[in-house]
Amino acid sequence: MSKPLLLYWWPTPNGKKVTAYLEELKAAYPGIDYDGEKIDISKNIQKEDWFINLLMNGRIPVLIDRSRNNFVVFETAAILLYLHQHYDKENKFGFNRDTEADDYSVMLQWMFFAHGGIGPMQGQATHFRFASEKLPYAIERYLNETKRLYGVLEIRLTDRDWLAGPGRGKYSIADINALPWVRGHTFAGIETLDAWPNVKAWVARAEARPQFLAGVQ
Repeated sequence: MSKPLLLYWWPTPNGKKVTAYLEELKAAYPGIDYDGEKIDISKNIQKEDWFINLLMNGRIPVLIDRSRNNFVVFETAAILLYLHQHYDKENKFGFNRDTEADDYSVMLQWMFFAHGGIGPMQGQATHFRFASEKLPYAIERYLNETKRLYGVLEIRLTDRDWLAGPGRGKYSIADINALPWVRGHTFAGIETLDAWPNVKAWVARAEARPQFLAGVQ
């Protein structure tokens, strides 16, 4: 019997965001489950006609909601928000946009910070680090910008456990949207997180969650 959700993915930081949240949802809500089908991006499977017909952008991950007429969702932040809307009914990993409007807004802000900042900048830092043609300006620019963004996280996480929520915060999709990138810091040329102790503790805190760890490994 097919599971309610089908995820086309590859174990990149963007793919791991979705699997981490799905593993959390599976553990929190009976009946939520998914099939994961890996798309080997090194072989450009995501550029094949069948995949382009599914998603014209030809990128992973892509979520198919079989329980809602095979509704297609792409872009990782959009996928997380979709799952939160339809499958996290008790807001265990987020906030109610009506009764917790400010916390919900803060959650969105940090999600977009990662989606428009950490992901693209760290992705470019990694790309130019391993590119066959070495461009020192590009390597330095994207590495330094990634470090700057880590510095923003460091400030935010001062006296906090999580990015959004009152007090010390609440583990939410704001964290899940950023953590897989930060965990992959060595690929961008950042050997340790020692320069950002709050960020380092945040990553360790997330990795202590079995469901999160299952989703990112």
